[in-house]
Amino acid sequence: ENSSVRRDRALQGVVGLLACSPVMPVKRRNHGRSRKGCGSYGKLLTCDGCGCRVSKDKGVKRFRVTNIVESSAIRDIRDASMYEEYVLPKMYRKMEYCIGCAIHQRVVRVRSVEARKDRTPPMRPRMLEQKYKQGDKGPQK
Repeated sequence: ENSSVRRDRALQGVVGLLACSPVMPVKRRNHGRSRKGCGSYGKLLTCDGCGCRVSKDKGVKRFRVTNIVESSAIRDIRDASMYEEYVLPKMYRKMEYCIGCAIHQRVVRVRSVEARKDRTPPMRPRMLEQKYKQGDKGPQK
C-alpha cells in the first residue's frame, strides 16, 4: 500500500511538472545578441568603460568623432592662426561597451516592453541637421 501511494505521488509530480512547465518568458527577440545563425562568436571586445571582455556580437559599438582641441581653445587658435580657412583635425575613435556600461553612460537607454518591439532605427543626428536645412521646422511640442 505504501509503495503504490509513493508511486502515485511520484507520477503526479512528474505529470504536474510536464503540465505546468511554462515556457520561460523572453525579454528580447534576439536574446541580446546579433549573431543570427553564425554559431558562437569567438572574438571578444574589451569594454572601454570597465575593461570586461564581452562577445563581439553582444557589445555596444559607437563611432565617436571629437575635436582634438577643446571648444574653449578653438577661438584662440583661430585668432592666432596665419591661415584663415584652416580646418582643425578631428579624432575618430570606435568605442566599445558592455551593455551595463552602455546603459550607465547613457549610450543606450532602457525601453518599455512596447518600445522594445519597435524595430525602426533611431534617427541619426546628421539626418536631423539635413532635415532642418531643407526647411522643416522639426519636431512639434
